[in-house]
Amino acid sequence: MTSSIRDKQIAALKQMLNLNSPEYKDNGSEPVWKVLIYDRRGQDILSPLIPIKELRECGVTLHLSIHSERDPIPDVAAIYFCMPDQDNLDRIAQDFQNNVYEKYYLNFISAICRQKLEDLASSALQTENVSHVHKIYDQYLNFISLEDELFILSNQNAQSVSYYALNRADAKDTDVEVMMDDTVDGLYSVFVTLGTLPIIRSARGNAAEMVAEKLDKKLRENLRDTRNSLFSSENSGIYNFQRPLLVVLDRNIDMATPLHHTWTYQALVHDVLKLNLNRVTVAQEQKKPKTFDLDPKDSFWITHKGSPFPTVAESIQSELEHLKNSEEEVKQLKESMGLDGESDVALAMMSDNTAKLTSAVNSLPQLLEKKRLIDMHTDLATSILSVIKSRRLDLLFEFEEKVMSQASLDKQILDIINDTEAGTPEDKMRLFIIYYIYTHSISDSDIDMYSSALEKQGCDLSPLKYIKRWKMFSNITTTTTNQYGGGTKSVNMFEKLLSHTSSFVMEGVKNLVVKRHTFPVTRIVDELLENKQSSSTSDEFRYFDPKQLRNSDGFKSKNNFSEVIVFIVGGGNYIEYQNLLEYVRNKAVSPGLPQLKIVYGSTVVNNAPEFLEQLSLLGQELQ
Repeated sequence: MTSSIRDKQIAALKQMLNLNSPEYKDNGSEPVWKVLIYDRRGQDILSPLIPIKELRECGVTLHLSIHSERDPIPDVAAIYFCMPDQDNLDRIAQDFQNNVYEKYYLNFISAICRQKLEDLASSALQTENVSHVHKIYDQYLNFISLEDELFILSNQNAQSVSYYALNRADAKDTDVEVMMDDTVDGLYSVFVTLGTLPIIRSARGNAAEMVAEKLDKKLRENLRDTRNSLFSSENSGIYNFQRPLLVVLDRNIDMATPLHHTWTYQALVHDVLKLNLNRVTVAQEQKKPKTFDLDPKDSFWITHKGSPFPTVAESIQSELEHLKNSEEEVKQLKESMGLDGESDVALAMMSDNTAKLTSAVNSLPQLLEKKRLIDMHTDLATSILSVIKSRRLDLLFEFEEKVMSQASLDKQILDIINDTEAGTPEDKMRLFIIYYIYTHSISDSDIDMYSSALEKQGCDLSPLKYIKRWKMFSNITTTTTNQYGGGTKSVNMFEKLLSHTSSFVMEGVKNLVVKRHTFPVTRIVDELLENKQSSSTSDEFRYFDPKQLRNSDGFKSKNNFSEVIVFIVGGGNYIEYQNLLEYVRNKAVSPGLPQLKIVYGSTVVNNAPEFLEQLSLLGQELQ
């Protein structure tokens, strides 16, 4: 099985922390002690991948921001991990000047240009530090791996590549060009890390096409430079015959999904709690907020992150009962050890119980870790449940699913807008925008009536102004409405949860089990994979192959792809990510072919409140 993008990025980082030597295996020798210096981008990349404990194991005794006040530490090697921008290079030159460290290992997240490298060499020469600069590397790690199948390009500077930044009225061509170059640089790093050349498909006439063209050009230029090619056969021979498909899409192809009230665990955590770089913050009344790290090694999280929330609540309950039984077993064993040990029977029982107790003691660390994780999920689920109840998210989700799947509605949208208990003003706005996108024709008088009702509930109408304009200029409605499929059904699987002994009192919350459905992004991927696009869809999607001498949009790939990378320009979300994973799980595998693997990437990952805020800013510009 090939390594995931996350595994490959971790391996590259650990090699860097080992002073760019192949990663050492622990043979009892002490690692070389060193200091790690990073900028904000470096911190974002390292944070979800290498915990502090593992930094220590790699010999990193101190890790500091490049722009913090740092005291000189003689006789120590310093690893720099930062972008090659002017601020960082000036600071490195200042460190040379002050003789802060004994040895410098400079690792740039993206490639440093020739001019900047010469300036850096001049600084080292002037401060007599040339012999102290041991290595300079271009690492090509300008992306953030959140999971094995998920990556983003920006976090702390997310606003610079957001949907708003790309679509704002006063965006200059030069600003858009810089954004596109940053995006291409990140995608280029992804493929250098994977060691493979993609075949690229992109929608026409938008930012996605611009990204695809620039990436194709950058890959071609590197292939032509045979001496310095990052995709030479020794680097990527394993992939020569099995190349991935990269599908580049623009956020504008689907504006409803990012606003959707979701019902799956991971997407709910992102929507209603603060989830950033796999760390979630839970607010507590009159107490300090709690933070939890969602570990990709946590088996409960891996199993249930894409499950509907009621299933998660039930699984937590059964896990808690299982833990309770394990604790009871240990307790009973301890008590039985207090037997009168004079009779042969008692001695026989005692030796049997000793073996059991030894086994129980040995499994205690795993048991304690399992308890910690289940307690964390209990806290998260309890917080989510209180939000579901207070905002009636089950009602909103069910209504939106019916709208998106074109099912008959058992309630009028006006009733939900006017229901003071059904969601916050932002929730109502999200609901109405989805209704507006998926409804073929709404008269101006109806729009005025709905707008008036929304305003009475305290809604900001700015996002709707922008969506009206977006709908006018796009033909999205026809492609999205018929293809969604799905909906919800209510089933009764909650007897355990509704009992009074349960940790979760789910009364008043609908037990909605999501039916299988396909969001627009997943549908497009399926059509491109199966080569079943209509001629109009074929015309809409361009084809790039960096290995071909000339691009031919008319060329139809006969490849059976085993890996697809879907990239959204303008921001992705966990709803689409989970939908793509579900699509892979349910896809039939042809005999003799490997299981399809899908990786989802985006410039940033937004939750619905953040995306709504961006639409609001765009709407205000139209006033």
